[in-house]
Amino acid sequence: MHTVEDAVGRIVSGIEPLSIERVALLDALGRVLASPIVSPLTLPAWDNSAMDGYALRASDVAGASDGAPVTLAVLETVAAGAFPTRDVEAGSCTRIMTGAPLPKGVDTVIRLEDTDGGLERVAIRNDRDARRNVRFRGEDITTGTLVLDRGQPIGPAQIGVLASMGASAVDVHRQPRVAFFGSGDEVVDLDRFAEVLEGKKIVTSNSYTLHALVRATGGIPINLGVARDDPDDLRERVERAEGCDLLVTTAGISAGEFDYLRPVLAEAGLTMDVWKVRMRPGAPLGFGRLRGMPWVGLPGNPVSTMVTFDLFVRPVMRRMLGHTRLFRRPVTVTLEEPVKIGAKLTHFLRAVVTVREDHTLSARLTGPQGSGILTSMSLANALLVIPEERPVVAAGETVHAFLISDDAQLAEHFSL
Repeated sequence: MHTVEDAVGRIVSGIEPLSIERVALLDALGRVLASPIVSPLTLPAWDNSAMDGYALRASDVAGASDGAPVTLAVLETVAAGAFPTRDVEAGSCTRIMTGAPLPKGVDTVIRLEDTDGGLERVAIRNDRDARRNVRFRGEDITTGTLVLDRGQPIGPAQIGVLASMGASAVDVHRQPRVAFFGSGDEVVDLDRFAEVLEGKKIVTSNSYTLHALVRATGGIPINLGVARDDPDDLRERVERAEGCDLLVTTAGISAGEFDYLRPVLAEAGLTMDVWKVRMRPGAPLGFGRLRGMPWVGLPGNPVSTMVTFDLFVRPVMRRMLGHTRLFRRPVTVTLEEPVKIGAKLTHFLRAVVTVREDHTLSARLTGPQGSGILTSMSLANALLVIPEERPVVAAGETVHAFLISDDAQLAEHFSL
């Protein structure tokens, strides 16, 4: 039986980013850049104003105040999109708008609020902006500069930078096509919900959860349905995964009489590399390669499926997408209640993490931790990590946690 760390290492090892494709800029949001972006231009292209106001020489307004304003001649008004036609000399200035190019001879833009707003002559009432509010040519980017490197996740800021570089399309790593299916004669889809209400079947919640998890991680979900507890049906599902980048299955890999999935996969050519992990929930976990395609076999209990997806499948998908940071960073939290574990395994407990007034993090459990209680996962924004060597952790002690939702870092009210 593998430790969690060993299993993660084995599963991620050998996974490479997928091939490169070119996509339109707005379709690149959330993807990972596959080619470096070198600037073809300098930005800003010219010295420009950071304020609506008056462009002038700082030496002309030294000491200006409400009681002793300095009056200057206004040569012209330059709006954003226009260019100055006159150089500024001592005793004069240019009325200018934010973003407009600066005329020669100036080193300062006095904000409009510190003037009387004159059009032909202007009274400067404060010199606080001396040698300020000027954006210099090339202070952001210069021609030939590496702006964004390969491996850079593309968010809204990167989209803006790429647009400023004229990149209407960019190279990104292809999204993984993730095939998945569950198994079990007791499991049905929503079109047979009447049987669920009659108490004869249960809904394949894992199919919907996995679809959402794959999409949320940046992949393309390929739902192969729910296989019956029948080797032939399982073989048919496995064959339909041909051509996908990753196969994920739930249930059917334990040692039960009707758990046929492992022998079916072995028959299809699976090379098993990981089998069982020292953790709860999620101990019956498998990993291997099926004719080159990675396969991750997750346990069938809904919570176990979600926890093991986060720990083992998510890093694989992120690596395929080209990310270099594959794993959630553990944070330290203080327990609000005592925690006791039974089996000598690393436990991942569903919890709610909150930020206290002193900006430290505290955690409480979502309630009963049974691996079939999916509502406990819907309430959680974190997974507490309880090591097997700490079977009892008292209230007030600290443990590590993985934040699985932004909710843990959000507040109801704005504060600084």
